[in-house]
Amino acid sequence: MASSLFAEKSADSYRFADVILPLNLPQALTYGIPHQLQGVLKPGMRVEVSLGRNKQYAAIVERLHNVQPEAYEVKPLKNILDDAPVVNEVQLRFWKWISHYYLAAPGEVMQAALPAHMKLMGETRLEWIGEPDVLYEWSREAGIAAEALQRKKELTITELREAVGIRFFSQVINELIEQEAVAINDSLEPSYRPRKERVVSLAATYHQEEQLSQLFDELHRAPKQVELLMAFVELSLKNGFVKQADLLERSGASSAQVKALVEKGVFVVEEQNVDRLAYTATEPAKEIIFSPAQQLALAEIDKGLSEKEVVLLHGVTGSGKTLLYIHKIKQCIAAGKQAIFLLPEIGLTTALVRRLYAYFGEEMGVYHSRFSNNERVEIWEKVRKGQYKLVVGARSALWLPYSDVGLIIADEEHDGSYKQKDPAPRFHARDAAIYFASLFNARVILGSATPSVESLYNVQQQKYAYAALKERYLGVNLPQIEIVNAKSLEKMRQLGYKLLTPELQQAMIEALQHRKQVILFQNRRGYAPFQLCTTCGWVPQCKNCAVSLTYHKSTDKLHCHYCGLKSSVIHICPSCGSSGLQSKSFGTEKIEEEVQQMFPEARVARMDVDSMRNKQSMPQLLEKLEKQKIDILVGTQMVVKGLDFAHVALVGILSADSMLSYPDFRVNERAFQLMEQVSGRAGRSDGAGKVLIQAYNTTHPVLKWVQEHDVRAYYDHEIRGREYFGYPPFTRLVKVTFKHKDESKAVTPATEFAHMLRANEAITVQGPVPALIARVRNLYVQEVWIKCPRDLKTIEAAKESIRHAKQTLMAQRGNSALQIIIDVDPM
Repeated sequence: MASSLFAEKSADSYRFADVILPLNLPQALTYGIPHQLQGVLKPGMRVEVSLGRNKQYAAIVERLHNVQPEAYEVKPLKNILDDAPVVNEVQLRFWKWISHYYLAAPGEVMQAALPAHMKLMGETRLEWIGEPDVLYEWSREAGIAAEALQRKKELTITELREAVGIRFFSQVINELIEQEAVAINDSLEPSYRPRKERVVSLAATYHQEEQLSQLFDELHRAPKQVELLMAFVELSLKNGFVKQADLLERSGASSAQVKALVEKGVFVVEEQNVDRLAYTATEPAKEIIFSPAQQLALAEIDKGLSEKEVVLLHGVTGSGKTLLYIHKIKQCIAAGKQAIFLLPEIGLTTALVRRLYAYFGEEMGVYHSRFSNNERVEIWEKVRKGQYKLVVGARSALWLPYSDVGLIIADEEHDGSYKQKDPAPRFHARDAAIYFASLFNARVILGSATPSVESLYNVQQQKYAYAALKERYLGVNLPQIEIVNAKSLEKMRQLGYKLLTPELQQAMIEALQHRKQVILFQNRRGYAPFQLCTTCGWVPQCKNCAVSLTYHKSTDKLHCHYCGLKSSVIHICPSCGSSGLQSKSFGTEKIEEEVQQMFPEARVARMDVDSMRNKQSMPQLLEKLEKQKIDILVGTQMVVKGLDFAHVALVGILSADSMLSYPDFRVNERAFQLMEQVSGRAGRSDGAGKVLIQAYNTTHPVLKWVQEHDVRAYYDHEIRGREYFGYPPFTRLVKVTFKHKDESKAVTPATEFAHMLRANEAITVQGPVPALIARVRNLYVQEVWIKCPRDLKTIEAAKESIRHAKQTLMAQRGNSALQIIIDVDPM
């Protein structure tokens, strides 16, 4: 039966297809290609397949072949959903590499890569098939459903549930089926819908100027219609087409007045598909004039890219790296190729897009997770069709269907945000971009003022080329950095202030007097990170997580930053009954409050995750900063990343000690990068910038490196420690996390897993140990860490051992609720 169903259509036809389903399955599944679809199907097309008991999925064809699986009977594909592949061959190779390198399931990669609206939805629909002359006896709720079905002919399950309510839903379904009044349809439905707008055009009769002039004369007794017609002519000349919404707004007319002109045969109104993505240039493109330092760096970049695939551009903050990027992108597009400009954070795209649009116009697209699903589909299509020559975006921009990439730029390459945390695939966009570029024989520029240790090591090993830009644009001075002993806060506490030293307060007064802006940095959001009972030491804890609750004054609640729990503020200690609870430490909310009290006339704003939740929050805040409608900005590490405002003269880092005491081998690297980057926001236009760093441990070597902008000293110190203790870049790390609501059921499999891996003597296995936060969302968390030597053979053997051990554990009885999460190259 199977052999006849999938018989070859011709010598060059394939009988079987490996497809990727949007599920956490360890491999692609093989389906048979029905005789009539052979020769039509291509890799990258979407197909409809069934899995299990009549569940329908839209899968992506990975490859075609003639090898029939022997272990199971092959099911046939049900249908082809596309006329042409929606995923190209290079994308499929990239997906396969991501899946293999980061130990992710192919379906997890597919879920991350495709916009949601390109994944067809299996929505069960009920179709009315009742006889018109039969008198049915319904309950009241079933009668409502039957009436709706007779009127609309079919309803989705969701629509039916909304019509009759959850309480009667099952009863109604059973009645409809028992009476044989409905048929069930499980077909896949596309969820993408193009945006439609009502567009107004002039009837063909009036296209000539003479007829149009005559029309104005005929309408002279209807002044509102004349105004409407004049507004139409104005908008038509300006935009080339006229949306009805714009016409009504411009003329002040009503829809009824437009309808009257339609009935007179003057206007024609049609619904048309319109572009959701509209950018406008808010500043003119400036001629690119390089400083001598930039010309030298450009020559080094060109030389480096002619010799190696990757060049590291090490340019100090404010050195004009973006101008070099623009020049190289222009060269890439002129050669007929596409360019990708990667940024670590969505927020960075806001300020940069306006600048780049002035140079690249409609050839530039933007892609990141804040876009709606419909917008993402439209960007996908524009990239696939070659309309976008440059795409600016965060790590997800790598998933788009490029046809011929010539250049990838990863700005702020050191930033940890390039690493995907959850969900899988947990890939690093900087590293993935280098592999992706190799598929096109393209070149990569990694840019940063504070390069990662790994990138500097690759330069040292001559794997990457190197270009330096060691002075700010047009010779502007780097900011003056002063380390302030936080013990001087004691003087301020007597005046009721706890967070700003006298030195920082005085510097803020001077900056504001000169009508300059101030940025205050504290890498902790909320008002107070925890409350403490001064009598017995009790601290409010989250009931779901092993972490203290953070007080947020904006909601007057205690928040858990891990599970989202909110609870009322506690005034009486439940442990000892004391009322002596105090807020300890401080976050951005508390700083904002104290600064407002200290400088009541100043306009103070806050930039953190809590205040930037809306899609437009970031652009609006940045616009206010640019127009000097904000005097003092308080923020977390969001303020570190790429902000370029001419009037920022002072930066205050309020708690350097908290950045220097985190238990991680990268602590010095991250602290140096954060402080150096936030310092770089000061004095970018005139060189009169100043940075004050408050710290108790003023002799810490990182503070000296930051004060002297000494990247070389930071790298030399770090690379020696990494080599001595066997950390990256001298080894490769893999973190395997075990989660379960029962602590023993997290510990036991983690222990067994570590035991299985220790059979490989070439690798080092540490753990299992409780995670730094040992319980999150009521799940206990255990970690196993694996160190691998850098040679490829050992790494591949270790990955295979990890895959096998995971599959073995997940197949064991009682482990169905166990979560095993693999993170290759964790940050």
